[in-house]
Amino acid sequence: MPWTLMAAVGLATAGLLVLGVLVVRLWVDVRALAVQVDGAARALAAAGEQLVPPSSE
Repeated sequence: MPWTLMAAVGLATAGLLVLGVLVVRLWVDVRALAVQVDGAARALAAAGEQLVPPSSE
């Protein structure tokens, strides 16, 4: 009986470790995506500043 309890605790611990690794990988990917989005937004803002408004004449 005790070995089943130990197996259940071991499997639960392994599952939590796997979820922890996946969370870290997700966090790294989200950070990289945020950097790319920031760069694209800055490039778009810079391009928008270079536009000349049409003259009303």
